[in-house]
Amino acid sequence: MATTRPFTCEDMFKFSCTNLDPLTETYALAFYMQYLAHWPEYFQVVESHDGKIMGYIMGKSEGHAENWHGHVTALTVAPEYRRLGLAAKLMNVLEEISENRFCFFVDLFVRVSNQVAVDMYKRLGYSVYRRVIEYYSGDPDEDAFDMRKALSRDVEKRSVQPLAHPVRPEDLE
Repeated sequence: MATTRPFTCEDMFKFSCTNLDPLTETYALAFYMQYLAHWPEYFQVVESHDGKIMGYIMGKSEGHAENWHGHVTALTVAPEYRRLGLAAKLMNVLEEISENRFCFFVDLFVRVSNQVAVDMYKRLGYSVYRRVIEYYSGDPDEDAFDMRKALSRDVEKRSVQPLAHPVRPEDLE
């Protein structure tokens, strides 16, 4: 039994075990607090019956006009709770929030080398929009895929039509 609920300040004392993964980006506490203050609806956790954080998603909405979108900043599930559908559940929550905020699409960045995650996102309906060269500052040899999923407002699905050439982080909007 797992419950999805909004992230709280107290969760910052309980979620470090979830971040113990080389593919999970860990940020300074001030960064998490900024998201919690600005986009609280986009910061959700999945909690076990005994109060353990099994995973979380952190995101925001940003952009303007047809570029108004939901963005996944971080999604992680603790290793012992993987392959249970929790990541898909959290992604669904973020997509519903983005639909309610009249976003055109949801986007995220994922390491090109993280094939498990890339495949999961594809199963959830995401496609590679573009490749971002040397996206990860801690690993200059690691590129990212900018993956996107069109929402109902993007009837023509223009937001997910892939770009032909890769970009650099400084070229991102």
